[in-house]
Amino acid sequence: MSQTIALFPLSQIVLPQGRMQLRVFEPRYQRLVREAQQRPFASALLNPYVHQQHQSRIFPLVTLVRIIDFCQLPDGLLGITIEGVERPRIVKRWQEADQLHVAQTEALPEWSALEVSAAASPLVSALQQVYQQNPQLAALYPSPDWQNASWLAQRWLEVLTMPPQLKFELLSAEHPGPTLEMLQEWLNEQQSSEPVMSGAN
Repeated sequence: MSQTIALFPLSQIVLPQGRMQLRVFEPRYQRLVREAQQRPFASALLNPYVHQQHQSRIFPLVTLVRIIDFCQLPDGLLGITIEGVERPRIVKRWQEADQLHVAQTEALPEWSALEVSAAASPLVSALQQVYQQNPQLAALYPSPDWQNASWLAQRWLEVLTMPPQLKFELLSAEHPGPTLEMLQEWLNEQQSSEPVMSGAN
């Protein structure tokens, strides 16, 4: 089934069951938030290596989100907390008069809940360490699903710095296997070097 949604392009990503805090200051995105009950919106990953007007500026896999909290920030701007719901694919994209990106999308299957394997279990403690180093990020997840491999892989993709094209390719997989394999290789390389990293942006 297809639907028309607004897009909030970002250099970071939020994935299903993931959460992110945003500052909303551009008029087009203020409108996006005002209209969220009438028209859903999605977090979209930007490709920084192409021109702003290039069709590939926004990767075609996005995350439909919902607003779970909002507040007025100390600087007077609107702050919102969003939560990822599902991953649709863009079929067609255009811009409205105020340059707000809008897209027609089609639904994609979600990653199934899978138990974390023994081989992947070090990724749990490593991500827990990242969250301990970033209390504001950890506070977004009062009930983390540590033993769900799909949840684990998606939270890592949210915080780990990597080339956007690689991140898109991993997101496009039908299951978390490729992401977990890449993460295990990366963690093995890290274990004899410096602390696990704070990839949270």
